Order: sequence, then C-alpha cells, then structure tokens
Amino acid sequence: MLTKKEQRLRRSRQTRARIATQGAVRLTVFRSNLHIYASVVSGDGTQVLASASTAEKEVREALGKDKGGNAAAAAAVGKRIAEKAKAVGVERVAFDRSGFAYHGRVKALAEAAREAGLQF
Repeated sequence: MLTKKEQRLRRSRQTRARIATQGAVRLTVFRSNLHIYASVVSGDGTQVLASASTAEKEVREALGKDKGGNAAAAAAVGKRIAEKAKAVGVERVAFDRSGFAYHGRVKALAEAAREAGLQF
C-alpha cells in the first residue's frame, strides 16, 4: 500500500511526463503546511525562469500577521509569479500541480496567476 506522499509523487510523475511531451514551459506548485511555492521552469526542465513563495520577505511583509498557509497568501503568490514570468517573457505555461488536488490553496494560486495574465 502506498503512503499519501507516494501517491502524490506518483500523480506528479504522470503529469510531468505529459507536460514533457508537449515541451511547454511549466508552472510548478509545491505546498507545505506553512508555505506555498511556485516556480516557472523551462520546457526542457533544466532552468528555473522565475519563482515566488510565501517564504519571501516581501510577501511575508505584505501578508502581515497572516500566515502563508491560506488561500489569500496563495493568491498573492499566484499574482507575483505571473508578474515575474511576464517580466522574463513567458506568457503561456502548463500548470503542474505536483500531484496536489486542484482545490483550496492550489486553486487560489492558479486563478490568481490567470487573472494576472498567465495563460494555461
């Protein structure tokens, strides 16, 4: 029987294999209990083009007393990653949720990134 983490990693491998065949730039998401991290990775997977997280000093200051483990914080990271991606010339990405359910913080990050102008 697979553990919860092994199940998630198995799902993430399937998604990454599908995205790799497309050769698309991907927006990856990782969430922990305290923080959420997003990065834009090149099509061949060798280079991180942009990254944002709730662990960054500017984001923590903007959130104030609020912690990084909620949907509002995830939305702030989504907006920030979209701005950084556009700054390096990336408009279209494939969304890689790393095996996490498209729900809650992951969904909030994705919707905020779409509203800020990223297409996926």
